[in-house]
Amino acid sequence: MDPVTIAAALIALGVGFGASTYTTKQKIGSAEAEAKKEKEKAKRESTKLINEAKEEAAKLEAEAKAEDKKRRNEFKDIEKRLIDRETNLDKKLDELDKRAEKMRKAEAEADELKEEIRKIRTKQQDKLEKIAKLTKADAADKLMKMTERDIKSDLEGLVVKLQNEAKDNAEELAGTILVQAMERMASEVTAERTITALKLPDDEMKGRIIGKEGRNIQAIQKATGVDVMVDDTPGMVVLSSFDPVRREVAKRTMELLMKDGRIHPGRIEEVVEKAQKEVQKDVMRAGEDAAREVGVVGIPKEILQLVGELKFRTSYGQNVLKHSTEMAHIAGILAEQLGADVKTAKYAALIHDMGKALTHKMEGKHHHISGEMARKYGAPEEVAHAAEAHHDDVEATTTEALIVRVVDAISAARPGARNISAENFSERMKDLENTALSFEGVDKAYAISAGREVRVFVKPTNIDDLGAIRLARDLANKIESTMQYPGTVKVNVIRETRAIEFAK
Repeated sequence: MDPVTIAAALIALGVGFGASTYTTKQKIGSAEAEAKKEKEKAKRESTKLINEAKEEAAKLEAEAKAEDKKRRNEFKDIEKRLIDRETNLDKKLDELDKRAEKMRKAEAEADELKEEIRKIRTKQQDKLEKIAKLTKADAADKLMKMTERDIKSDLEGLVVKLQNEAKDNAEELAGTILVQAMERMASEVTAERTITALKLPDDEMKGRIIGKEGRNIQAIQKATGVDVMVDDTPGMVVLSSFDPVRREVAKRTMELLMKDGRIHPGRIEEVVEKAQKEVQKDVMRAGEDAAREVGVVGIPKEILQLVGELKFRTSYGQNVLKHSTEMAHIAGILAEQLGADVKTAKYAALIHDMGKALTHKMEGKHHHISGEMARKYGAPEEVAHAAEAHHDDVEATTTEALIVRVVDAISAARPGARNISAENFSERMKDLENTALSFEGVDKAYAISAGREVRVFVKPTNIDDLGAIRLARDLANKIESTMQYPGTVKVNVIRETRAIEFAK
């Protein structure tokens, strides 16, 4: 390499290094100056903040001192008021003590005065007794007798006046209550029916019902105790019986037989048994519906059973179940008006005639049986008494019992509610059957043909053929001697022996 070139390169290198060093020194000097300026500025700002903080602290300290001074002054005021109140209370207590002391002295003086007055009265009484020669008790008795003698006539007149006013008002009030109760409860007029008519689909069915030599009709009459007539009304079969339960069983039996078409003695017995079960269910349902209608709950099932049987029974032409529910409604209204027990009155009115469902099975009057059955099956005693006392031979000792007696008369007294001749007819039918059942060896007895015939079924093991003839004669003689009836009564005694076996 050329020495001149090298020297030129070295010179250029030295010049560049020096220029760089100079530039660097200038920059460092500028930075130091800038830093110094920032430092002085920060110092000035910090000094300003410190001064502001000191001023704020001084201000807060002054406010705190002022607040503290204010509270101290308030505390001093409160303390002063408390001291004043305490002073006043002490003064008042002193005054009260002084007053109490005065009261004690006054009471002591009053006791002394009372004692002096008592001594004076005793002295006066002793003097009066000596003068009048009467003790205090004798004088009081004499004064009472004189007063009684003077005002006796006035008192008697006043008592009579009050009694008459009470009677007049009682009659008017009772009439108003009864009219309101009767106005709120009304039911249809009932009528006695002793026959049921069923329409025959055709003449062929009529022949089937009669059967060969009339054996089907005889089987129906024997099983149900109902008189069946197919020739009296064209196209109709008439069921006649004074007992509506039997008539209902016979009606359902005939309907099922005509619907099924199979009519023979064996089938008849099956259908009669089925119809009896259906009627039994209807009886229970009727009792439950009646209790629900009048709003009485908790009645035992045995009582509901007896009440339901009243659906098929009548009293002087009046349906007994409708009569009982009507009575229950009216009894509830009256009990509410009079302040009596509404539930007891309704309960007793509903069951008061349930004994009529057992009069053919039990001895005694129906209302006595009603009370006996109510007690037997767990009805409350007040209910049993009210049901038993709805007739005059049992004294009514409760308001509810009197209500039941009154509403029984109200329900029965409605125009058209009862029919005396129909009830007499029903009673005569029952008496006819009961007369037959009174003989030993009789199994069943049915009064049919409106009481013109009584059919008696005897136990074949107890009575032979000769005994059956003798029973017919004895029964006819007893009916003649004990009963009153129009026309003649045919006594038909039936003795039948059955032998049944099953082929397997």
